[in-house]
Amino acid sequence: MPKTLVAYFSATGTTKGVAERLAGAIGADIFEIVPEKPYTAADLDWRDKKSRSSVEMADRASRPAIVGAVTNFADYATVYVGFPIWWYREPSVIDTFVESNAAALAGKTVVPFATSGGSGMGDSTANLQALAPEAKVENGRRFRGTASADDLADWARPFAKPAP
Repeated sequence: MPKTLVAYFSATGTTKGVAERLAGAIGADIFEIVPEKPYTAADLDWRDKKSRSSVEMADRASRPAIVGAVTNFADYATVYVGFPIWWYREPSVIDTFVESNAAALAGKTVVPFATSGGSGMGDSTANLQALAPEAKVENGRRFRGTASADDLADWARPFAKPAP
């Protein structure tokens, strides 16, 4: 039976809760994408053009360092990648994760999911496909932080793929 991974970045805990419910509902392993330098409340102040997140998101080449790594990508056929929506797309730390693992994601199905109170996925799917060109990146979906395990499982099931 092919394995499934839910990898996620969460700045405030909202995406973490959705990722944990998703992983539990579909029997997936879980991996937290952790920035080397944690984000503070001041870093996340989108109204401050000099805040860390504002500066990173203004620079499409920004790749904040992350700690830890998925050591067994070969075990997974499907990888769900979760994140909050920042500036109508995935945070730069997600770009770091996907780009640095592009070779390991080759041939796998990558399914983005995001949390936001209202913003959609924006260009996230296209961005991730460009960063991991040999993966099959599916169209993702945005969820509210209160998404139920049943709703997450219903959405996720069609993406499960048999191992190659």
